[in-house]
Amino acid sequence: MAKCLIFCAGGFTDLAAPIEENDYIIAADGGLRHLNAIGLTPHAVIGDFDSLGYTPENATVFPVEKDDTDAMLAVRQALALGFEEIHLYGALDGPRLDHTIANLQTLQFLTDHGAVGYLIGNDYIATTVKCGSLSFPKTATGIISVFCMGQDAQCVTLTGLKYELNNGALTPGFPLGVSNHFTGKKATVSVKCGTVLVLYDRETGFPSREVIV
Repeated sequence: MAKCLIFCAGGFTDLAAPIEENDYIIAADGGLRHLNAIGLTPHAVIGDFDSLGYTPENATVFPVEKDDTDAMLAVRQALALGFEEIHLYGALDGPRLDHTIANLQTLQFLTDHGAVGYLIGNDYIATTVKCGSLSFPKTATGIISVFCMGQDAQCVTLTGLKYELNNGALTPGFPLGVSNHFTGKKATVSVKCGTVLVLYDRETGFPSREVIV
C-alpha cells in the first residue's frame, strides 16, 4: 500500500527505506531543503515558510499565526488524500523541543484518525499504537521504550524483551516502560485499551501491526 512521506525541517540524514513508485511526498516548509539535498522533487510543498526563508513556486502558503504546525498541515493533507501510513522525516531531531513534543502529539492525532504514523529520526523511530499490537523480528537490536499517551493504557503486554509485562498498566505520570531491550527473540508490544508511544533504534526498521478487537 502506498504511503505518504512528509519531510519536516528538523534533523535528517537519509531515508530509512526505499521510496516506492506510488508513494506521495510532501515538503513541510524547511523540509524542502532535505529533499533538494537528496535530489527528490515533492508532489506538494506546504507551510508558512518561516523556516525555509522564501516561498517556493507552486507552494500552498499558510499564515505564520495559525493553530496547526507545518507538520500538522502536511498530515491533514495526507489524510485528506486517503493515505493510511505516514512517515515523517525531520520531525524528531530538531533544535526546538516544543516542536518535537508537538510531533509526538501528531502521532496521537494520526492514531485517533485511524492512520499509522512514524517519526523517523537520525537514530530512533517513534510510533504509536492504540488497541493493537506491534511485532518486531528476532533480528531487532538495541533499546525500546514504551510510554503511555494520554489516559492510562490498560492490558499492556510486552513479550520477547528483557523486561516483560503481562496485562499491566502504564500511566502518563510514571515512565515504567523506559529503557527496555530487545533480546534476540521475536518481540511484541500490545495494548488493549488506550495508546502507547513506542521508541526504538532506527536500524530495527518498521514493525508489523495487528488490531486488537
